[in-house]
Amino acid sequence: MNRCDEVMTAPAGPPQPLEWKFSQVFGERTAGEEVQEVDIISAIEFDKTGDHLATGDRGGRVVLFERTDTKDHGASRRDLERMDYPINRHPEFRYKAEFQSHEPEFDYLKSLEIEEKINKIRWCQTANGAQFLLSTNDKTIKFWKVQEKKLKKISEMNLDPPKAVGNGSMACSSNSNSPIPCLANGGSPDRSYNYLDNDFSFPPGGLPSLRLPVVVTSQETNLVARCRRVYAHAHDYHINSISNNSDGETFISADDLRINLWNLEISNQSFNIVDVKPANMEDLTEVITSAEFHPTHCNMLAYSSSKGSIRLIDLRQSALCDSHAKLFEEPEPPGSRSFFTEIIASISDIKFAKDGRYILSRDYMTLKLWDINMDSGPVATFQVHEYLRPKLCDLYENDSIFDKFECCLSGDGLRVATGSYSNLFRVFGCSPGSTEATTLEASKNPMRRQVQTPSRPSRSLSSITRVVRRGAETSGVDANGNAFDFTTKLLHLAWHPTENSIACAAANSLYIQNSKEESGHKKSARFLKGLQDLAHFSFLFKVVAFQNFQGNLVL
Repeated sequence: MNRCDEVMTAPAGPPQPLEWKFSQVFGERTAGEEVQEVDIISAIEFDKTGDHLATGDRGGRVVLFERTDTKDHGASRRDLERMDYPINRHPEFRYKAEFQSHEPEFDYLKSLEIEEKINKIRWCQTANGAQFLLSTNDKTIKFWKVQEKKLKKISEMNLDPPKAVGNGSMACSSNSNSPIPCLANGGSPDRSYNYLDNDFSFPPGGLPSLRLPVVVTSQETNLVARCRRVYAHAHDYHINSISNNSDGETFISADDLRINLWNLEISNQSFNIVDVKPANMEDLTEVITSAEFHPTHCNMLAYSSSKGSIRLIDLRQSALCDSHAKLFEEPEPPGSRSFFTEIIASISDIKFAKDGRYILSRDYMTLKLWDINMDSGPVATFQVHEYLRPKLCDLYENDSIFDKFECCLSGDGLRVATGSYSNLFRVFGCSPGSTEATTLEASKNPMRRQVQTPSRPSRSLSSITRVVRRGAETSGVDANGNAFDFTTKLLHLAWHPTENSIACAAANSLYIQNSKEESGHKKSARFLKGLQDLAHFSFLFKVVAFQNFQGNLVL
């Protein structure tokens, strides 16, 4: 590594807080419009490239979006930056397709109605230009293949060239020069040509030839979603998580008491790898709330519980992973226990960082960042809505205390995000020294309800002596004095894997918010240009000084 590279890679302190701007909205509601229950979004997921986005709703539908701003140039964003090619202001997506993934069902053995609501969506590896994804409701997981196929049409249809086509696919035969108009199913307004009429009689000597339909492939394409496999009858309780393995061949599904391991190619068999069901259900003290595979190690996965703990397990240790490799939990402060302690400690979602070093967890009140190499406690804790603590009794009465908020990390691992009430979500900086704690709204003006949080010093992630606590709010009103609305909640959001872009769901509306930050390549180029300018200035200064020195000698 040369000296210049060492200069460029040297740490430059925490990044500046991002300024977020509205990008797009899909399914925006008009003023006073009533939201249908089946249209409420229940799952959001980017694929690994960030070029595709999928959402699921309570009506069992999956809607796909694709990125359009990168296709216009035909090259990757990194290559375009190196060519100093102008890039759009932010990623832009367009509606691509939708399909009905799940239908409402009824379990007659248990007299239980199974909702069609999509709980989770996970993208799988692409192959031959097709996208693959997993979707699940409470009981059944489905494996979908989504691919563009060219449309096939019928160009000729029986008996006579002027008579066209069956099924109404085209107007007339492609080799017909007759001006006679044709109708669907080979009909014609001229009765002399209507061979399908009951009065039809064969001409003397019979028909000279029989023309069979000819199917041709057109240049038009249509996106087709086909269910490849159905993974059913493996969970007695509601499925809360699915996660793909880095090997591209297996995935896990988790319910309240069990985690099953599946092979994508085998739908009639799964292996139970975690079972926390006690022999006597009265002895049940905790349930599984979320599970996630490690992003790079195919033998490792983590799952969270309703007691606020995270267990890291290694599939190489045993077939049934009743014992964990590591346990992550925060000791309860003495004297702080109350009726709501266990309820708000329940973890609703966990996510691995891209490099697999850290785990992000979300309970009702906080976000916690864990280092998998340090099980003594979280390395950072972010208070999401501390102003709710005095209102826990009211939230318990209306069941809001059981809301399950998701969390996400940025692709570079420098920031984390999660949702809150009043369609708000919060973004925190988790790099050493960062005090970023931004409150945003899922609307066309995301910074409208920005709450100013006083900066507090933070410690490095490597510190184990004290947990960082940032982002606390002190009131139940926003910066404009508006009261928070606990009936509108932002439960689902996802961070773009390579850019500072967040997709979040507010009821049936999908909002995409972006923040433009200079790319690493442009930062390096700007830094090198600054060094060049500095060297040029230094050279000029030396030339002028030398000329002045020579002038003084002459005098």
